[in-house]
Amino acid sequence: MADQCIFCRMAAGEIPVEKLIETENLFAIKDINPLAPVHVLIIPKQHIPTLLDLPEEKKSLVGDVFLASRQIAEKLGVDQQGFRIVHNVNEWGGQKIFHMHFHLLGGMKFD
Repeated sequence: MADQCIFCRMAAGEIPVEKLIETENLFAIKDINPLAPVHVLIIPKQHIPTLLDLPEEKKSLVGDVFLASRQIAEKLGVDQQGFRIVHNVNEWGGQKIFHMHFHLLGGMKFD
């Protein structure tokens, strides 16, 4: 399953993508169907289907995501106005790709 995952293939370089940032544990790309003027996906390199599958020993990965969010927001100029981090879990939570990832949304005012 993980070998056919689109995000795993991006992480492995099999599908070329423009990475906004990349660290040892994650990378970030612009969403191809943006829901806001700034819409970035922050994707762990390791295949973890959902947050519910996150192993205890990998809990620091969530902190890495939020530190990367700050860096991305600064780079894209939405840090001062504000932005939103969204994470969907399972089908009813809106998850479409079952490889844990986070959405950074900005460039507009959210209610």
